[in-house]
Amino acid sequence: MKRSPTLPLATAVTLPASVDNPHYRQIGGEQAVRRLVERFYQLMDELPEARAIRAMHPPDLAPAKEKLFLFLSGWLGGPPLYAERHGPPRLRQKHLPFPIDTAARDAWMACMNRALEEQVSDADLRAQLAASFFKTADFLRNQP
Repeated sequence: MKRSPTLPLATAVTLPASVDNPHYRQIGGEQAVRRLVERFYQLMDELPEARAIRAMHPPDLAPAKEKLFLFLSGWLGGPPLYAERHGPPRLRQKHLPFPIDTAARDAWMACMNRALEEQVSDADLRAQLAASFFKTADFLRNQP
């Protein structure tokens, strides 16, 4: 099974580690993914427009950071760490308890887009990732 040049919607389906997706390598591997996740959550703490989504998280963000890192590793075409440790991501199911509307999606994207701008120097890769993150964030909406 091959992924398209842009990342697919995150669903319950996990792809084998051999999937040909160069994004993990292009972004810079494990350390770059960790920096992206770290900056994303810093922005969630800092940006006023992210207050509502920050409130959906516990005070200690360490577990959320680790899970996002594990997920992004496989989602970007690197080692499928999340699936190895926790099974299929089932993003939609795991986000159902949280009221995710357009404003929440947009706040999440504001944090991620800024983190991408600061952490990913390749403009084409940044645009591909931003588009894929938007598709996934929009897929997780469960409120009008």
